[in-house]
Amino acid sequence: MGLVNLILLLVALKIFVNKEEFSKLKIETFVKNIKTQYVYVLIILGVVAFHLLEVNVIDSNVTKLVGHDYADTVHIFENNIVYWFSQHWTPFLVYFFVTMYIAVYPFVLWFAPLYYLLFDKKESMKKLAYGLLLVYIITLPFYLFIPVTNVYTYYNIGSPLENVIPSVEQFFYSTTTYNNCLPSLHTAVIILVTWSTYYTKNKKLLYFTMFCMVTVITSVLYLAIHWVTDVITGVTIATGVILLLKKNL
Repeated sequence: MGLVNLILLLVALKIFVNKEEFSKLKIETFVKNIKTQYVYVLIILGVVAFHLLEVNVIDSNVTKLVGHDYADTVHIFENNIVYWFSQHWTPFLVYFFVTMYIAVYPFVLWFAPLYYLLFDKKESMKKLAYGLLLVYIITLPFYLFIPVTNVYTYYNIGSPLENVIPSVEQFFYSTTTYNNCLPSLHTAVIILVTWSTYYTKNKKLLYFTMFCMVTVITSVLYLAIHWVTDVITGVTIATGVILLLKKNL
């Protein structure tokens, strides 16, 4: 994964950074931007750190206290909509969507704020930081008190992630859990990142994040990871947060 991210970084710098921006790229400027935008950096790092704590320590204990999984309830409303996708998996699409989900999506999450800091995109950084904080505050109670098992585990159909990248789930489930599905954080965050990228005025980067947004949201359904309900609530939360920030920032 480290090599993949390095390759993606080099490609991204080549495609999304024009010559004028590249000529102004200096370590001193980067450090200065971190100092002037430290609040946003701390917010993002704080959310990430608390999320890892929630996933690896808090969640399992609270889940035991709740003592109920709400996947059955979601299934009553949705029936087998997402399960249908798993019965129509094709090797090419599975490999493509797993790559987007496991490799490209995480890359976008750290490359976007890095780009904002490197090239002093303060407005984008501010919107991403506050947006991420609000999204996580809203989603956290769901994860703790309304656990919903992911689709492929619920149906016991095997992990498409493991089929493409053996043993990847050992790493993957150190950053999430099998029952932190409602709402879809992947959906909410990729919408938020795409929105924040708009303010960079970098059309190539915006189009790339838009492509990622569409494919990541599609992947969580096609790979039978999230329920439709998860995606709808993720879109709703992201939209609400964006509207709130547009009005108040």
